[in-house]
Amino acid sequence: MINIINIKEPIKDANELREKAWNKDISTPTKNIIAIIDEIKKDGDAALLKFIDKFDSVKLDSFIVTKDEVKEAYENVTLDQIKTIKYMKSKLEKSEQAIINSLKNINIDSDDIKINKKVVPISRIGCYIPGGKARYPSTVVMCTIPAKVAGAKQIVAISPPMKNGKIDPFTLVAADICGVDEFYKIGGAHGIAALAYGTKTIKKVDKIVGPGGVYVSVAKSIVSKDIAIDMIAGPTELLIYANEKSDPRIIALDLISQAEHSEDTLCGVVTSSKSIAKEITEETDKIINFGNIARKEIVKKSLDQNGFIAICDGNEKIIEFINEFAPEHLEIFDNNEIEIIKGINSAGLILVGNYTPSSASDYCLGSNHVLPTYKFAKSRSSLSVLDFVKIINTIEIDKETLEQISPMLKEITLMEGLSNHYEAANGRINNGLDK
Repeated sequence: MINIINIKEPIKDANELREKAWNKDISTPTKNIIAIIDEIKKDGDAALLKFIDKFDSVKLDSFIVTKDEVKEAYENVTLDQIKTIKYMKSKLEKSEQAIINSLKNINIDSDDIKINKKVVPISRIGCYIPGGKARYPSTVVMCTIPAKVAGAKQIVAISPPMKNGKIDPFTLVAADICGVDEFYKIGGAHGIAALAYGTKTIKKVDKIVGPGGVYVSVAKSIVSKDIAIDMIAGPTELLIYANEKSDPRIIALDLISQAEHSEDTLCGVVTSSKSIAKEITEETDKIINFGNIARKEIVKKSLDQNGFIAICDGNEKIIEFINEFAPEHLEIFDNNEIEIIKGINSAGLILVGNYTPSSASDYCLGSNHVLPTYKFAKSRSSLSVLDFVKIINTIEIDKETLEQISPMLKEITLMEGLSNHYEAANGRINNGLDK
């Protein structure tokens, strides 16, 4: 049963809802993860094989995905499935290419100060592809294609092996289509550690991207002191704005679609209508209890534990609640709700109108489904080509320009007590280097 909550203080209540869902004692897991990372740093490949056996219940002689395994994967997928992966790839490529095109040839000339901003790709990217309770070939596309468009030289993917010691064939085919250079049968915190610090077999990467569960997210957070990461992405979140005109059955289906990811997803509705709140709970219960839905136990546990409907008094409180909650996905069913749409500034992805479900954006709309969770939507957006580039600035001025800015340079260096900064410039002016 989804809980119905009356919102009195939007900011306080939004944070309490999050704390209820995520306030888990992770001190013990964190200690375990630190120990795992330390063991990978010390024992490398041997430790990886040990943890694969321990956590995935698979004994492997090698965690390298071979060309023969990729070939075998193609034998287990259909032409329509390959076509679908290529369609997702093409849609995302087009979207990401538009971003990178806008960053080319950035030259600024202001008062004879010449600045060139050169966009350079990050060389070696590590992509975490979740496994376990579901398969995610789409995540391969979402993580690798922005890196490819950016021009990354090497893309490495890791994912937990299945019980037969292999990688899901859809995932492998997607990796091949997207141009992954290396693929390893590793998941969890030990996989993150291998990407971050390297082993005899795996060369360390320059940045780690991709979503995962609690262990993966904590591991990424820990290694981020030594290596760049994208964000904390996962478990998934969905918040839906509904009014009295919304279809409760469609909303129920959307809640269920995201709740099926895992038992710790966070899915809710915000509305000012008590009647629609009641109808949504009734419709959701009807579908779960009497419908023949897949992954029923996961959906039920997720919504029982973390599902909610927040009732706010008026649009002002609704906007305040949404922005503080900062959801990964935000659906706004009525595209006439201009006031609410304009008021949102903290959401990983906003989906507007009756025909824009979050499930479609997960795959086929050209948007990326690796999105910020845990309120990180307050400070960043989805994974994109921007995560795989750096901007190198080149600046050039002549003596006359240096003389013009010299008075300001003197003032600021005196303010900060760093007078040698000024002398380094003044020495050039007085010595006449170009004589």
